[in-house]
Amino acid sequence: MAQSQTVFPANRNALYEKHRYSAAIRSGDLLFVSGQVGSREDGSPEPTYEGQVKRAFENLRAVLAAAGCGLEDIVDITSFHTDPEAQFPAFLEEKDRAFPAAPFPNWTAIGVTWLAGFDVELKVIARIPQA
Repeated sequence: MAQSQTVFPANRNALYEKHRYSAAIRSGDLLFVSGQVGSREDGSPEPTYEGQVKRAFENLRAVLAAAGCGLEDIVDITSFHTDPEAQFPAFLEEKDRAFPAAPFPNWTAIGVTWLAGFDVELKVIARIPQA
């Protein structure tokens, strides 16, 4: 059995070090990406919800790229929202930019009360393309 490998994007370690977790774990040809939030390089949140959503997708792209993947390799995405009803229009706008055409990944959206100072989080599973 292949051993799991950790994956970290360049220059994005503040939150991972602070909370002691990996950005992603590669296991075989699957990549399990920890929840990506709208954090700046220093770990602080973008001040607006729209900024957090945009940055969360940017951070997700960076983690995927560090493992040799892209958004097109995502098979499952879970999004967490602190106020889904109010936030969905802005979230869906950015999600549609990330996934403009079928086939779309599986998607589950969950309303939560707390995300460690953030308002949106993206957790994904991706298949790593064969070299």
